[in-house]
Amino acid sequence: MTTQLPAVSLATVPGRRKTIIELASEIERRGFPGIFCPSLGDNLALCEAIALSTNEIVFGTSISPIYTRNVFDYAQTVGFIHEVSGGRFRFGVGVSHEPAMKRLGVKLGKPLTDMRNFVSNLKAVPRAGELPPIVLATLRQKMITLSGEIGNGMVFANGARSHMSTSLSVLEDDTRNDPDFFIGNMIPTCISDDEAAAKAVNRRTLTSYATLPNYRNYWKEAGYVEEMEGVEAAMAAGAMDEIPACLSDRWLADTTLFGTAAKVREGIEAWFDAGIKTPIIVPSSAAGNQLKALEEFFALWD
Repeated sequence: MTTQLPAVSLATVPGRRKTIIELASEIERRGFPGIFCPSLGDNLALCEAIALSTNEIVFGTSISPIYTRNVFDYAQTVGFIHEVSGGRFRFGVGVSHEPAMKRLGVKLGKPLTDMRNFVSNLKAVPRAGELPPIVLATLRQKMITLSGEIGNGMVFANGARSHMSTSLSVLEDDTRNDPDFFIGNMIPTCISDDEAAAKAVNRRTLTSYATLPNYRNYWKEAGYVEEMEGVEAAMAAGAMDEIPACLSDRWLADTTLFGTAAKVREGIEAWFDAGIKTPIIVPSSAAGNQLKALEEFFALWD
């Protein structure tokens, strides 16, 4: 069994918010190194609750879109969470995706320029207090390079493990080896003795990501041209139900973890070996909801 524990992704949904906050305390009690909250729901509200219900664990957003609040509001909120948590908070930010922002009536600009301006403007907000470390959402190399230039870390979501050495090679050696520079990846994970069922869960989880141009471009760069061209052909034909069949088992094994407890533990270790300092497990279950998935994840270490 691996002795390196991963971090855990935690999200709230209406009706289970208090339960999720209690689970944050349980994650800390079990010795996991971090909790990272995706943009589902109000992840800053969840982080504030985690700050006040835990004592030692590192936690953060992974990620908050830079377009959904003004910079002044963000600075005040993250400065507060940073202070009351005793410096345990990491502010993960990203440009999100055009379809998601379009639904909110937000028009995206140039990602690199907008991210650079956001970080600069955040740091310039008066009377926000000390700000937390800023972690940039990354996929391709230009944003990775920017994370080393203006950020305190970087985080992938659904990165390809076989491509990590290439991705991380654009960081300066001093940055990549700095223990305070965060390098994480959100990894969809389904633990089940029924491997086919686990793969089906992860394939459903990632199907929507395959419809996003920035993800397809990244996965093509990582060596999955045939899969992504198949997705594009299905989309062009209006055959959205054919997209999952385009996503090969090889691609799925490179971007997610699935199968027996032993196989998932081995996969977590492989992510550490690939250069990801903080693998972030995003648990799903073939037999239940998020709570069941977390129960199955905890059982890996019992």
